[in-house]
Amino acid sequence: MGVPGATTADVVVVGAGPAGSSAAWWLAQAGLDVAVLEKAAFPREKVCGDGLTPRGVKALEDMGIDTSPAAGWVRHKGLRVQGGGQTVEIDWPQLDNWPDYSLVRRRSELDALLADHAVAAGARLHTEVTVTEPLLDEAGRVCGVRTQSGPERTPGAWTAPLVISAEGLSGRLAKSLGLVRREDRPLGVAVRRYVRTPRTTDHYLDISFDLTADGPSAASMPGYGWVFGMGDGTANVGFGLLDTRRGDRGDHRAVLREWLDTFPAEDQLGEEYSVTPLRGAGLPMALHRQPAYSRGLLLTGDAAGTVNPFNGEGISYAMETGRMAAETAVDALSRSEGPAREAVLHGYPDRLRAAYGRHHRLGVGFLALLARPDVVRFATAHGLKRPALVDAALRLMGNLSDGWSGDRVDRTIAALTRLVPAV
Repeated sequence: MGVPGATTADVVVVGAGPAGSSAAWWLAQAGLDVAVLEKAAFPREKVCGDGLTPRGVKALEDMGIDTSPAAGWVRHKGLRVQGGGQTVEIDWPQLDNWPDYSLVRRRSELDALLADHAVAAGARLHTEVTVTEPLLDEAGRVCGVRTQSGPERTPGAWTAPLVISAEGLSGRLAKSLGLVRREDRPLGVAVRRYVRTPRTTDHYLDISFDLTADGPSAASMPGYGWVFGMGDGTANVGFGLLDTRRGDRGDHRAVLREWLDTFPAEDQLGEEYSVTPLRGAGLPMALHRQPAYSRGLLLTGDAAGTVNPFNGEGISYAMETGRMAAETAVDALSRSEGPAREAVLHGYPDRLRAAYGRHHRLGVGFLALLARPDVVRFATAHGLKRPALVDAALRLMGNLSDGWSGDRVDRTIAALTRLVPAV
């Protein structure tokens, strides 16, 4: 489909978050001409806990990114978990397939770094470009996008054989094709602010399941709170409410305040020490928008709903699905246009389900238990006394395992996962 004045590329990627920049880097590495269209200018703010588990670390290392402290990363060796009046420090597991440390970095820095990394590989990045709608050919297949650029909102267009949506929860392009979010899948929310605090440097990431301990606003909260030291005199403090299908959960500011009031005053975690406002964002889980490929459009990251229901982790899966979408596109474009190419593209949703579907099914069941404060208090009060059980839970929730080739814990997780159907 010829569009007068349109710019062409082999693949257009919409969005330059972790999913889009990962896709762009892998596409450029394969020698394809990839254009990345980002509506904001860098650096830009994104609501996030700023923590990357060992799964996210591996995705970064696979792209050749230096994750050393000298390169600006803050490393942690494990989690400090609080719940049911118990506190335990647990190191990340020693596994063959995953690193044994986690990272923290502000999303304003991380996203800019990933975008620059994609550009260094050969991708073309265009910021302050808003994608307004898809271009469709005579057969109704996506063959590009219409755009508005800059403060003047100058109209334009890009054409490409394939378009990758890394737009996040909004998923405008997917919606235009009738791919709407499934209401039977969980949708969470994360809220956070940065505070200036002496708790800025630590070997562990703080996680608390005691949001239900006090206060009416925290009643029946299916989620957890965090304090992640940024190493620069500040910490990211917030909580993830991991399933909002059951109605209004009250005032997020009150929930955060009531929880932070349980910490010692000298930790300086309260609102009076804040350096940014409280901000929130959605957590689309359990492959909530399907299929992840339709008529020339591939969905990645939050646009496909790849957030882990167990822990609200999204960055790792954004980067992983960006890579999967890129590999699918490279394979597809190496084939002649027509049935052979479409067969490859239609295999992409199956790849996502194979990678995450069973684990997400278990995670959805976990959310049902998390919504019962009595169960959470009992499980944490008794479970945190057993380090081996905490280690196994950490592996399951973080999707960190060597599978059938691993130890007894890994093999048990593999067997359990195999028993459930994919979402």
